[in-house]
Amino acid sequence: MRLLIIEDHEKLALSIKKGLEHHSYAVDALYDGEQGLRRLQYNHSDYDLVVLDSMLPTVDGVTICETLRKLGITIPIIMLTAKDTLSDKVNGLNSGADDYLVKPFEFAELVARVNALLRRPVITYTAEVTLRGITLNTTTRKVARGDKDIVLTAKEFAILEQFLRHPDEVLTRDKIMSHVWDFAFEGFSNVVDVHVKNLRKKLQNKNETLFETIHGIGYRLNS
Repeated sequence: MRLLIIEDHEKLALSIKKGLEHHSYAVDALYDGEQGLRRLQYNHSDYDLVVLDSMLPTVDGVTICETLRKLGITIPIIMLTAKDTLSDKVNGLNSGADDYLVKPFEFAELVARVNALLRRPVITYTAEVTLRGITLNTTTRKVARGDKDIVLTAKEFAILEQFLRHPDEVLTRDKIMSHVWDFAFEGFSNVVDVHVKNLRKKLQNKNETLFETIHGIGYRLNS
């Protein structure tokens, strides 16, 4: 899952970003309302959820939310605000926000709200998915194949989940990268290939083709 934070308090934004990345999300952070609105107008399909501050320079969060909804952009939005009156909450939710969190807040509560919203997309994803004897659980963060527990890095876990959620579909390297790494990533070009190679070593049985290479495009996990 890829998230966008729009929060003008840079220290808070980076703290939220770091915490969410620890939970295996790919996260981008912007600190200006106009920049955030422009990013979502043209790149909203790159994101699964937005954490949006209500009070931003240039364009406030309520206006961003209202503008996105008028454009038919339905991406889930959690609005952050220092205002805790009933009228402020009603105004935020009426603008199109899906949830509302008052500052200061416990980070664990933000994570719980993010998880809750991501559990109810148009296509509902279950916490556990099983394919080819591989079981991945997003709640316990555990992976197993048969009776054997498999230890994966956060990036390997995210890539494997993408494969398991999209069996028989060719996943391009760009698509994998857009959902696992943020915009600021400047790593080497074959980073996806390296991670898929590691997944093969950890998951693939001898003489088995688990992750099929589609030359020049990407990979496919056949069901």
